[in-house]
Amino acid sequence: MANIPELERITTQVRRDIVRMVHGCQSGHPGGSLGCADYLVALYFGIMKHDTNFKMEGINEDLFFLSNGHISPVFYSVLARSGYFNVSELATFRKLNARLQGHPATAEGLPGIRMSAGSLGQGLSVACGAALAKKLNNDPYKVFCLMGDGEQQEGQVWEAAMYAAHNKIDNLIATIDYNGQQIDGPVDQVLSLGDLAGKYRAFGWDVMECDGNSMPEMINTLNVAVNKTGQGRPVMILMKTVMGKGIDFMEGSHKWHGIAPSDEQLEIALNQLEETLGDY
Repeated sequence: MANIPELERITTQVRRDIVRMVHGCQSGHPGGSLGCADYLVALYFGIMKHDTNFKMEGINEDLFFLSNGHISPVFYSVLARSGYFNVSELATFRKLNARLQGHPATAEGLPGIRMSAGSLGQGLSVACGAALAKKLNNDPYKVFCLMGDGEQQEGQVWEAAMYAAHNKIDNLIATIDYNGQQIDGPVDQVLSLGDLAGKYRAFGWDVMECDGNSMPEMINTLNVAVNKTGQGRPVMILMKTVMGKGIDFMEGSHKWHGIAPSDEQLEIALNQLEETLGDY
C-alpha cells in the first residue's frame, strides 16, 4: 500500500483530472467526484485486493460497484491511474464513440466497469448479489459499493439493505457519500434522511462514520470495516465529505453537482491543485 503522503498526492492529481475532464467536454459532474476522490484513491491504492488484468467474473479479488454513476470522472481517473487503461484515454471523456461515457456502461468494454450505472438506487442490490455469489462459491474476497446520500431516497436501496442483513451478507462494505447536497439543493431541504446511521443499524447493519476528506481517517476506517467483515452483518460507512472538495469556489455548493467550469474557472481550479503525477 502507498503511504499516506503518496495517497494524498495521487488524490490531488485525480482532482486535477476531474476538472480537466469535465471542462474538456463542457459536461459532467465535478462536485461529487471531487468529494469522493479520497475514498476511491484509498480503496484502489490502499485497501482493495484487485487485478488490473480485468476479468468480469472477479473471482479471487475484491470487487467495487459504483451506484451513483454520475461521479464517473473520479472513477475513470482512479481506474486509469491505477493501471486499468491508459491515462491518455481520460481526454476522451463524454466524447462521441468514447468508452468513457457520462455514466459507466459495461457495453463499452472499459476495464474496471462491472455494472452500468446512472439510474440511482440499483448499486447496492448488485453488490449484494456479487457478495452473496462470493459466499456461495467460498470466495473469501470482499465487495465494496459506493452510493450517494440523495440516492437514499430511492426505495430499492432499502429493499437491498433488508436483504443484505437478512441473508447475513457479511463480506459487503457499503459507503454513502454524505455531503448533504443533491442536484436540487441541500438533502435536508429536498427530502431529509433523518437519523441515517440509526436507520441502517435498525436494518441490521454494522454502521461506522468518518471524515471522507481525511486520507488517514479514510484508510483507518476502511481497514476497520474490513476487519468487521465475517461477523454476520453487512458493514455501512457514512462518509462525511464536502462537495467540490479542493476547489474553494466549488466547495459545499449543490450548484456544482452537474455543471462544467469555464476556461477561467478551470485555470483558478488548477492553480489550487498541484500537478503531482503528470496531466494526461
